[in-house]
Amino acid sequence: MFASRMYGLCLRYTGNVMDAQDILQEGFIKIFNSLRHFKGEGSLEGWMKRVFINMALDKYRSRITHLSVDDLREDEHGFANNEASPVDLLSEKEILSAISQLPDQYRLVFNLYILEGMSHHEIAQMLNIGVSTSRSNLARAKTLLKEKIEYHTLLIEKAI
Repeated sequence: MFASRMYGLCLRYTGNVMDAQDILQEGFIKIFNSLRHFKGEGSLEGWMKRVFINMALDKYRSRITHLSVDDLREDEHGFANNEASPVDLLSEKEILSAISQLPDQYRLVFNLYILEGMSHHEIAQMLNIGVSTSRSNLARAKTLLKEKIEYHTLLIEKAI
């Protein structure tokens, strides 16, 4: 059960099965080799989760060559506060699929902010970007997710 949760975590950060499997395997090896460094401060699961997140971020950093101007542009869009949310029509698998289709930078910021509860300041330090870039990337991720979800919901409604 724990391994499947960690696999899900790796998949959320990488966006593809191959990289998620690589990180999961390398993560367990790293944890096994570093277990003597665990100080018992906090939960073992939390420490292990942090190892997998850091490995996923390292893999992402190794791929980055440069950011485009679009990555730095501010975006004022966000999720609309509707009573009947299109998200309610989607399964967890469909939502995770939409998240995995986000561009790497947006997906990482979205996961760290929304799913891990980190601040923009923490994210900026982790990814070596500006705080405003973190905010912009989150806004853009939300906009892209909203568009994907609305499109998917439209397809579902037409099928009904």
